[in-house]
Amino acid sequence: MKFSSKAPEMPLRQYFLITVLLTMTALFWISPLRAGESASLPDYVIEQFGTPPAVPTGPLSDDLRSAVKTAFVDSVTSSVWGQDQAAALTKVAQSGDPRLAWIVSDLMRFIVNPQLNAELADAAALLLGKKLADENHWGAVTDYLIAWNIPAPPNYLPVKRAIFTSVVPGWDRIFVDGDIDWRFVSWGGVLIDDRKYDQTDEICNCIPAADNPEVSSAKDATWLKDSDVVFGVEVNGAYRAYPRRIMEVREMVNDTLGGRHLGIPYCTLCGAAQAYFTDQLPEGIARPVLRTSGLLIRSNKVMYDVNTFSVFDTFLGKAVTGPLAEKNLQLKQASVVTTTWGAWRAVHPETTVLVESLALGRDFDFRNNRDADGPIFPVGDVDPRLPVHEDIVGVVTASGRPVAFQRSKSLVALKKDEEIAFENVRLMLEAGGIKAVSADGTDLGSHQAFWFAWSQFHPQTALWPE
Repeated sequence: MKFSSKAPEMPLRQYFLITVLLTMTALFWISPLRAGESASLPDYVIEQFGTPPAVPTGPLSDDLRSAVKTAFVDSVTSSVWGQDQAAALTKVAQSGDPRLAWIVSDLMRFIVNPQLNAELADAAALLLGKKLADENHWGAVTDYLIAWNIPAPPNYLPVKRAIFTSVVPGWDRIFVDGDIDWRFVSWGGVLIDDRKYDQTDEICNCIPAADNPEVSSAKDATWLKDSDVVFGVEVNGAYRAYPRRIMEVREMVNDTLGGRHLGIPYCTLCGAAQAYFTDQLPEGIARPVLRTSGLLIRSNKVMYDVNTFSVFDTFLGKAVTGPLAEKNLQLKQASVVTTTWGAWRAVHPETTVLVESLALGRDFDFRNNRDADGPIFPVGDVDPRLPVHEDIVGVVTASGRPVAFQRSKSLVALKKDEEIAFENVRLMLEAGGIKAVSADGTDLGSHQAFWFAWSQFHPQTALWPE
């Protein structure tokens, strides 16, 4: 493979997606969090991706560390890509250390210049021992890295941090050590929402969370069709519908319902709306105000608390970096019922619903358009027990075991009055959707999601029916 060691020196900003970053409206936005060592891979991974390359252990040589610094740190901090950087990339590519492909992938995510992108792709292909046929070279490289569980190179986070914060300075408090696997974190295509609490109406170049959203009665919500998808939540006998049309624009709501504070993230890519209680927390912890970071982890949104910049595992509600991680904060969930407006309103006529203006005039329907053919970001391998985008209802049992219920089969069984039980979990029909409760009817905090997302964050999940 050839690399352009004689490339003229050029400002790196001409290679980066700076124009996109400055002009995007941030409303077209388009993941487990623990670090682990490579282990024996399932047969289905080998069948799809092939045998992984041998991975060395131990530190990088002084010469290779210097090459990494020149190609990936100096280039972004000085905003220049020239002959020194090209020569350093050649040295990295010829090192035979596939761990370094993670850094190549990180830089590729922000590069649009065809020549440099091709050189980075060639470097990654050489490191991985793979020919990249996919036009989306960054996605293909990252899929291999995730599926093979290639370890991160030594001193990975500072290098990755330099790359990412050179593009978005607001991430400097996000990229810190914690209980998070930084290999799997990448850019989702938008900027960080770092507005303080209750600034819903302030314009931002981000996906704008809604704080204390205005609501109306069901009777006044004439803009909603009966067939429109909503996410229904009940707290202390109070009911509220969060229309998918609004959640696809906002992706995060900080609300109060039934006397309780809630943080409600919606990951359009995972088909998952969740409701976390953000009050009644341990002493000394203020209410987290959840925001969208602009980052993804295996195609799942990375959310954080704007007050402390603590990052949360979105699927698990656990703080993984920052002051809230130091205090081992684990948020509890309320169930979210995915259903239609007509079914929810018929069973709960007293419900309130978010007002139409919160959709900002947009109506994306990502599920049936942008995401109709599967994940648009790299996810690596996917548990083959169900199709990638199969809807499941997921919950964690009293014993701590995650379980996923295939939604289509669960609906059929429940409509026949068949019992669906797993350990302490019982499924019930709720206003056209499904929720999980205990034997005495206590809400267990379930939610709907795509199978690929649930199985990534719960790799040992049970599946009903097995």
